[in-house]
Amino acid sequence: MTYNDTHITLQGKGGVGKSHITSLLAQAIWAIFGTRPQGIDTDPVNKTLMHFPALQARGLNILNQDNQINSRQFDTMVEWLLEHDGPSVIDNGATSFIPATGYLAETGAIDVLNAAGRRVFIHTVLVGGQAMDDTIDGLEALLHSTSAPVVVWENEHFGPVERDSRRFRDSSVYHENRDRIAGIVTLHRPNADLAGRDIAELSIKGQTFAEALASPEWGRMPKHRLQMVWADYLQQLKPILTQGLPEGLVA
Repeated sequence: MTYNDTHITLQGKGGVGKSHITSLLAQAIWAIFGTRPQGIDTDPVNKTLMHFPALQARGLNILNQDNQINSRQFDTMVEWLLEHDGPSVIDNGATSFIPATGYLAETGAIDVLNAAGRRVFIHTVLVGGQAMDDTIDGLEALLHSTSAPVVVWENEHFGPVERDSRRFRDSSVYHENRDRIAGIVTLHRPNADLAGRDIAELSIKGQTFAEALASPEWGRMPKHRLQMVWADYLQQLKPILTQGLPEGLVA
């Protein structure tokens, strides 16, 4: 059995960390299964996933000659997924959220991939603060328009992801859709001057955690902080990514 799950990141609210979690997801798959996933970046504005050379992501141009989104281009994405022997991660921009979710809902693309032995997971982001309601709306749209299991990422960069001291796991949205939620990952807000700065530096350099931890350019304490953050991500992601799979697929 080959590990060839497909992971798609979708959220209609911009600036909430979609590309960041897609890069983390690609790195985690590489670390857990020992194989670099196929990365596809469909963001028509900022192809952030391609900023990480080690991930070797490929870009998919979904704009037509009038700079309007051409949903038929997602057919090319499905062909790439079916032709690739191994896992894939896909990053979508906020501007392509409605066309991408519409495509998945109307074309039966998830069923096509499932029939070819490729499990599909949708990943979405919730944030705290003023944008929380918008991200909840995006999550509900995905739950209503698609059939794939959904992994929810709680990004605490803008504050605790909670309403009236209640986390997402305590919300009515979670309880009404519990059978669709494949897992919850929390990106804890780090100290801005310490681990927060280290993570920002990673992004600026376009480096993966593995590259930074192996590089002599990083000091011992920054490496130690990055190692702690990375270990936390892996601990949360491993049971989600390996659910339902035989142990032999794990590196």
